[in-house]
Amino acid sequence: MVDLRYALRQLARRPGLSVVVIVMLALGIGATTAIFSVYDAILVRPLPVPEPERLVNLGAPGPKWGSTSCNLAGDCDEVFSYPMFRDLEAAQTVFTGVAGHTVFEANLAYEGRALASAGLLVSSSYFQVLGLEPAVGRLIGPQDEPQVGESAVVVLSYDYWQNAFGADPAVVGRTLVVNGQTLRILGVAPEGFRGTTIGALPRVFVPLTLRWLMEPTRPKNGEDRRAYWIFLFARLKPGVEFEQASVSINGVYRGILDDVEAPLNADMPAGVLERFRQREITLAPGARGQSFLPEGARQPLVLLLGVTGLVLLIVCVNIANLLLARGAARAGELAIRASLGASRLRLMSQLLIEAISLAALGGMCSVPVATVTLAGLMTLVPAVSGTGFAIGIDPPVLLFAVGISLSTVLLFGLAPALQATRTDPGRVVKGQASQAAAGRGMVRFRNTLATAQIAFSMLLLALAGLFTQSLVNVARVDLGFDVDSLVAFNVAPRLSGYDSARTTAVFDRIEQALAAQPGVSDVSSARVAIVTKSNSRNSLSVEGYDALPGTDTNASANDVDLGFFQTLSIPLLAGRDFTAADRLGAPRVAIVNEAFLRKFNLGDDAVGKRFAIGGPDLDIEIVGVVADAKYSEVKDEVPPQYFLPRLQNDNIGTLTFYVRGVAGAEVLFRSIRSVVGRIDPNLPINNLMTMRTTVRNNIFLDRFVAILSTSFAGLATLLAAIGLYGVLAYNVAQRRGELGVRLALGATPERLSRLVLREVVVMGLVGMPIGLAAAAGLGKAAAALLFGLSSFEPGVFAGAALALGTVVLAAGYIPARRASRLDPLEALRHE
Repeated sequence: MVDLRYALRQLARRPGLSVVVIVMLALGIGATTAIFSVYDAILVRPLPVPEPERLVNLGAPGPKWGSTSCNLAGDCDEVFSYPMFRDLEAAQTVFTGVAGHTVFEANLAYEGRALASAGLLVSSSYFQVLGLEPAVGRLIGPQDEPQVGESAVVVLSYDYWQNAFGADPAVVGRTLVVNGQTLRILGVAPEGFRGTTIGALPRVFVPLTLRWLMEPTRPKNGEDRRAYWIFLFARLKPGVEFEQASVSINGVYRGILDDVEAPLNADMPAGVLERFRQREITLAPGARGQSFLPEGARQPLVLLLGVTGLVLLIVCVNIANLLLARGAARAGELAIRASLGASRLRLMSQLLIEAISLAALGGMCSVPVATVTLAGLMTLVPAVSGTGFAIGIDPPVLLFAVGISLSTVLLFGLAPALQATRTDPGRVVKGQASQAAAGRGMVRFRNTLATAQIAFSMLLLALAGLFTQSLVNVARVDLGFDVDSLVAFNVAPRLSGYDSARTTAVFDRIEQALAAQPGVSDVSSARVAIVTKSNSRNSLSVEGYDALPGTDTNASANDVDLGFFQTLSIPLLAGRDFTAADRLGAPRVAIVNEAFLRKFNLGDDAVGKRFAIGGPDLDIEIVGVVADAKYSEVKDEVPPQYFLPRLQNDNIGTLTFYVRGVAGAEVLFRSIRSVVGRIDPNLPINNLMTMRTTVRNNIFLDRFVAILSTSFAGLATLLAAIGLYGVLAYNVAQRRGELGVRLALGATPERLSRLVLREVVVMGLVGMPIGLAAAAGLGKAAAALLFGLSSFEPGVFAGAALALGTVVLAAGYIPARRASRLDPLEALRHE
């Protein structure tokens, strides 16, 4: 305690130095902690359930002959059919239970308030397998899943219960309207549990057997073994190991394949059928739930965590240099204490306690920095209905902050403590402390630290340049349509209980009412929202195109309304646009894009050709050709697309409207809300935003990495400049005598200035190439994140080197100028 009080007094005696150190630590630790909180939430943190390490995810790779539907929970290799799920659930012996689930869009209505969100369809074993207990009421269990469509019940998420129901325990037994169905509230999920799919935040949990009521446009395929859509996980029984479970469940699975499913798939080609019979269930660790998001986010998050780690390392090097300078200034004090009997270990412990005090204060100040940084990070993540991340500064993240704070003590506190306690008391007493402290070895060490800072900053600047240029390349991509003055939103009447006829009628009313609004020039709609990562693909048979076995004959599909191409400014190149005559009962027609012509070798005479979807009957006539435009992804090549008239499809449950106007976006937003509210106040408006925002959301990962890497590189460069200035200023102060002698012997001030600048030039010439070489290596590892450029771009690297070189010279200018203005007599007198 005495040492701590003394340490705090020492810090208070030098408030400027202490504040600088604490601020640098807060910035470095805060930035690293914020990135780690995202990294932890997406890649590390297990589900808040008992023994999450006993959970396993089941996958079913291999041929799937039929329809496949997958979502955020995973790719299409992992889904099972409903009958297969029930067979496995009944026959397996190595799990305490097998659970099924899938995400769905949920329109929620309670006491006149409508909300578009996400829900989770769960089997009766879901909560039981997870080992969860309700916060209020009870959870979905076996009694809630007697037959398909029979159990009209729902469980609320804890957050939804808190926010929408005021945490009222009496909510149990009341009703909630979910996708037009009145469901009785059973209970509330436990606090902190937000489902098993990273990236989706379900507000409600509904029995799996209500799937066809929750998603009325889905085919009624509850007994179809060729309809794959359920994600499965299980919990290992006590004493059962991973490999044992894999062997056992595959024994059950192969029996079902051979005895039940293979005969149903006799129409498969022989080779495909043989691969179908050889399918095996894969088991993967399920402690973190099921989602394809972690794999896509792993590389950028690891990269950003490494970037912030380098920033923190630069902070530590800076502080080490500052403490080395302070140690030299305190050489007399330490020598006197040593002369009075203090051991070297005693002196080192005192200096380390001072370093620990600085780290503790910096760590405490880093928490608000991390909170603000995290809030800024989350503004870069697209706000899409029903999705999101539960990321915050929680206990594991705070523990990380504490650990990183203590680790920095070793990085910036140990070397200064060792150096400061090496002072010879005798030399100090003789007035030679300054020379002792400024030995050549120590000068080289400090210069090496400064050179390392330059290398780290060069690495970060070059990487930031690569990601920024990549983002610029993405921004220059020709979308094929005009995003200016264009607003998009979608509504899902079928999820609010509408039947097909009412849904079609409300779509028509919305479009007509919007077209009549002041300031609106064009309105149209589409079944598949463009550049939102949505996709709908079908295998086609095209007139005149003879596909070889195994040839990919898929094309992307969309159902669009009249005026769609005009509203989005997509040029019509041949034939005609859709008309009001292209409706139900009329001959089926389609418009295709240029990529469609290229894929199916249609040339310039595509108009009049016919094709079929998934069959030989060529019942769709091509009546027009439009220019290529982006479909699902901004960065992907334009796929072959065909467009069908929306009026010929009466089974569309969700429609995205596109509104172009001369009025500003906010005016259009108000008009849209007013129109939809008048038509049906209980119909939620989803994803209302400008098309420019939609495009930005589509490339948010590029923006996320570019903005953060540039921000951290800028911070690192600033810190390196401060550190470099500190090193040179300290070196000039220590060499006052030498510089005074040079001046007395006839050296010009300009020569002394060049002498100091030569130091910084040498450090730059050593550090910058090292940083560039490291950036080229890391650029190769991160090549998948770069668009339209390689990992080594001379122009980008030259620009980064020029920027850092300017900063380095600027950091050395003031010490060099100070050296050139020395008074020889004063310098010699000081010496």
